[in-house]
Amino acid sequence: MNIKFFNVALGVALTATALTASAQKKYTEGVVNFTTNMRGQQVDAKGFFRADSSAFAFTAGPASIKILTDANGKSMAILVDVPVASIKKAAIATPDEVDQALADMPTFTFAPSTETKQISGFNCKKVVATDSKTKKTYDIWITNDVEVPITGIAKYYREIGGFPVQYTSFSQGQSTEVTVKSITDTKVPAGTFGIPADYDKISLDDLKAMSGGR
Repeated sequence: MNIKFFNVALGVALTATALTASAQKKYTEGVVNFTTNMRGQQVDAKGFFRADSSAFAFTAGPASIKILTDANGKSMAILVDVPVASIKKAAIATPDEVDQALADMPTFTFAPSTETKQISGFNCKKVVATDSKTKKTYDIWITNDVEVPITGIAKYYREIGGFPVQYTSFSQGQSTEVTVKSITDTKVPAGTFGIPADYDKISLDDLKAMSGGR
């Protein structure tokens, strides 16, 4: 597993905390289903949320990956479970590492357009986001069908004027496209946001070494 894969996953996870409401109704906990692209492959992922925590879960080959963050994106842990190799690791980011990841994200200005379309049942409109650092532009589709607290939206999209449904996620120079498929108010299973006792706690650098990163 290449560390770029985890960088992309981290970017999605820090954005996924936005997924906390649907159909003009607020939810205190639930599950969001969405698709994204990692290392050239489509990945179906789930985002579990409640008021104070979120978890982003997906599979990568034989590995089950879960990324845990708090509501404000100030703490983060990556859980890796590879049953065929008897690996259960929990890489815990330091506050400085989380702050650096957030600092490396783009700074956008937004230009709403008149283009509209439906995505996954949401009425969406296009907003062109321009990164002031690179001058690159991105087409972001947002909806006002839902009400989402500003603290639940990724820092770089907080001023976009709606809830991102189809958007680009960023982390450490990597980007990926994300599409929200559905959101439900399913009760989150017990233990979803915790680190199981049988996981070995390691650092992010340890995880990078395991993943072939530098």
